[in-house]
Amino acid sequence: MTPSARIAATVALLGDVAAAPRRPADATSNAFFRERRYIGSGDRRAVAERAWSVLRQKLRLDWHLAQLNMPSTPRMLIMAHLLLVERWTIDGVLQAFPGGRFNAGPPDPGEMAVIKALAGKPLSEEGQPAAPRFNLPDWALEGFQARFGDELPAAAAAMDQSAPLDLRVNLLRGTVEQAAAALAAEGIPTERMAYSPWGLRIPDRRPILASKAFTDGLIEIQDEGSQLIALLTGAKPGMRVVDYCAGAAGKTLAVAAMMGNRGRIVACDVSSVRLEGAVKRLRRAGVDNAERHLLVAGDRWVKRRAGQFDRVLVDAPCSGTGTWRRNPDARSRTTARDLAELVTKQREILDHVAELVRPGGRLVYATCSVLPAEDGSQVEAFLARHADYETVPLAEAWAEAAGGIAQELPAPPGPGPFMELAPHSHGTDGFFAAVLRRKQ
Repeated sequence: MTPSARIAATVALLGDVAAAPRRPADATSNAFFRERRYIGSGDRRAVAERAWSVLRQKLRLDWHLAQLNMPSTPRMLIMAHLLLVERWTIDGVLQAFPGGRFNAGPPDPGEMAVIKALAGKPLSEEGQPAAPRFNLPDWALEGFQARFGDELPAAAAAMDQSAPLDLRVNLLRGTVEQAAAALAAEGIPTERMAYSPWGLRIPDRRPILASKAFTDGLIEIQDEGSQLIALLTGAKPGMRVVDYCAGAAGKTLAVAAMMGNRGRIVACDVSSVRLEGAVKRLRRAGVDNAERHLLVAGDRWVKRRAGQFDRVLVDAPCSGTGTWRRNPDARSRTTARDLAELVTKQREILDHVAELVRPGGRLVYATCSVLPAEDGSQVEAFLARHADYETVPLAEAWAEAAGGIAQELPAPPGPGPFMELAPHSHGTDGFFAAVLRRKQ
């Protein structure tokens, strides 16, 4: 494809994303390229990377366009991105929109006026409101400020960066050293992670799904923060464990490896599609101590198994604010109403599953959010309602996890009672985890 044809394809992809505002952009992108198999891999990568960059900066681009009374059409977003983010000249933008077959049409007079007004302007400028200055939606700004305080500029800037590719080595299939060697043999260099004892990081994006290490089940794609949540369960061989909001079973796989395939782990979810998708992953990983349970309305599964589990992991549905490096479109897809509904749902789930934990057992509550309403405040409210639970401080849970896997770990990622991770401070996605113990 020519450079201008790539621009036209990016406009079309952004148009599809805009037409399905509640659908994750990666799902829309996958469908877009499936319908255009004639687009080669290099062109796909270039189109997707530019589209993702536009989505990452959309709040700022929207603000600039609104100042000029211009709607944020896909065409206009691309033009603004070329000028404000990629620092193109006016002539360069005009060359990218030449018209003709396979190209986007030239700017109309209104678009031309905006192009001239934006040329040479900075993306962030003096006098911008806090939301576009930090590239955060209004509904999330207060929560970010409460969580990060003086670190907000650094935290917000880190959320603007693309995320590395993190891998978890499946110890049921081999060691970290064997996985690193296997990937290196395929031309994929890796580096060890700062905290996870099973983690390897690839600084740039690689087609890892085609690697032998992946197809053989030696590695899984999983952010380091997510790996640490599994670690904090302290699951050991022979235990009975529930992964209550399991999704496609990413943490189920990690916990099963900690258990050495001994004991029992139940992956629960409300989506049959996600649970069915977990089957292939479990089989590839060599996990045979896991079972699946579909949660349905009126389900009495929890009541019948009250007090039977050593560990219950709740990776709760949340706003996903901690994953905005990977899912930049979620900044625009999520609303204040969504947040309020999620906080209610999290509370209901915690109250519901609390009875699954045996006395002396542990409940691990986790989110991929950085908002206090979903994190620390949610846990504190739970403890106020459930006098039979207490917090296990992060340092204690971390030390016990290290003993359980018989490995030396670095100092825990933070001094507080909970694990609170963020891209700018830990190099991970934004995660929260609290370890709660049911009193004897």
